[in-house]
Amino acid sequence: MTDPSRTSPVTLHDVARAAGVSLATASRTLNGSTRNVKESNRQLVLAAAERLGYTANTSAQAVARGTTTTVALLVGDIADPYFSSIAAGVVDAAASNGLIVTMAQTSRDTAREVELVRAMRGQRARAIILAASRRTPDPHTEALHAELAAYEAAGGRAVFITATDAPFRAVPLDNRGGAHQLGTRLHGHGYRGAAILAGPGTDPENVAAGSAGLRTSGDRLEGFAAAYAEAGSPIAPERIVPAAFTRDGGYEGMRELAERGLDGIDLVFAVNDVMAVGAMSAMRDLGLEPGVDLGVAGFDDIPTLRDVTPRLTSVRLPLEDVGARALALALADGDSDAELVGTEVIVRESTPER
Repeated sequence: MTDPSRTSPVTLHDVARAAGVSLATASRTLNGSTRNVKESNRQLVLAAAERLGYTANTSAQAVARGTTTTVALLVGDIADPYFSSIAAGVVDAAASNGLIVTMAQTSRDTAREVELVRAMRGQRARAIILAASRRTPDPHTEALHAELAAYEAAGGRAVFITATDAPFRAVPLDNRGGAHQLGTRLHGHGYRGAAILAGPGTDPENVAAGSAGLRTSGDRLEGFAAAYAEAGSPIAPERIVPAAFTRDGGYEGMRELAERGLDGIDLVFAVNDVMAVGAMSAMRDLGLEPGVDLGVAGFDDIPTLRDVTPRLTSVRLPLEDVGARALALALADGDSDAELVGTEVIVRESTPER
């Protein structure tokens, strides 16, 4: 039993002494060394550690194993349901594998992302999952790739949740294809005059270039615009409004769109759901009823939409499953990427047939 009168923590020396073994044997047993320990001695050490209430030094374990039981998850914005849903999938999968998840927010700052990867290298995380959206172009790409290469050279494993040209494992998401399917479906429902609330850095004059900000936003913009162009209803540049990839960004983007004029517009597509929710709030403040005066659609099908009225048309991504796939990929042998994660268009009351 633990001595209640003891004021100092139990040390590895105490365990070795109580077990009657060498300090090296106690360390190899408790800190996860790959060197073999005689089974009888291992049992003595484990019994002594339990009796004394010894807690292993995780830093020492990392040195012994060359890694820890920690998985690092880097997200763009922890308050965004998109990232929190992915995180839930990673956490559940980690628990099933006896691993612990450490999460950090990059705030979509790629310089900060490089700093966090460097810190995770020092902490010997077993895997690093990067869920924040990629930027195109990004001045910090070379530095990020160098940090990740050094991390993997030391035995770690990096996985991106996105389509990426980086030389690391990835779980690619069909953002372009999902947006294209949505555009085709809504055009077929009678919506001919679409406008788009795109991500920051978007060049409305060159939709094919996507976004000079977030790659996810660019892929969704390109897919949706291509569907409308193919259907004979190309979206004019003035109907594409760059905005922050947030609820407030959607609100401000919708206000700007209204200032430009809503004549001929019957549908607003926001490149993610939180932007769409902000856009619907702006519509109401402008005296418009979402789903009646203007159709509204988003992307991701986040859980928050259960409480949104009218229910929002969106493109469903299995976000928790995406998180689980990313961890499975990090723990798997070999170097192949995961299969492309497909999407599903969910039409709801915010886009009734016209």
